[in-house]
Amino acid sequence: MTSCDLVTEVTEADTQEVWPVYDAVFGDRADIDSWRSTTWDLHVARDGFRLARAYDVEGGSRRLVGFAYGYTGAHGQWWTDQANRVLAPDVAAEWLGGHFDLVSLGVLEEARRRGLGRALLREVTRDLPNPRWTLTTSGDAEDPARHLYASEGWQVIGPGLIDGQVTMGRRRP
Repeated sequence: MTSCDLVTEVTEADTQEVWPVYDAVFGDRADIDSWRSTTWDLHVARDGFRLARAYDVEGGSRRLVGFAYGYTGAHGQWWTDQANRVLAPDVAAEWLGGHFDLVSLGVLEEARRRGLGRALLREVTRDLPNPRWTLTTSGDAEDPARHLYASEGWQVIGPGLIDGQVTMGRRRP
């Protein structure tokens, strides 16, 4: 059985639990210390931070198999400022600042194709007060992540920060 939850504050134990899943899915940081110092610790301190978690539950134990997180984006934050440079000026003015920035959504390989990505996406965005939501993902229209986001109402609003990426947005329903 799988269960999902949502938290708006994290403990050290939460951080230690998320790291191995993040590393297995993305593998873009050398170790937990570099991930924390360059990304995680900055993000969890931001306004509107929320973390959705998916657990496989068996007997009395549970194991984290996926997560999604984001926060309220604002001018002066790295991603918002970079997106402001690459998006068309009218798009940037419309979408950036006060938006919910979905930073990461990851599910372990062995837990994929069970609907967990969709469940996490819905959980992390449930009851958001932000009127606009943004994320960066693959520019490949056939990528499973792109299909997931599009099926949940996200649309491409411009290029991503690097080649091969796009920025997608969605308005709060």
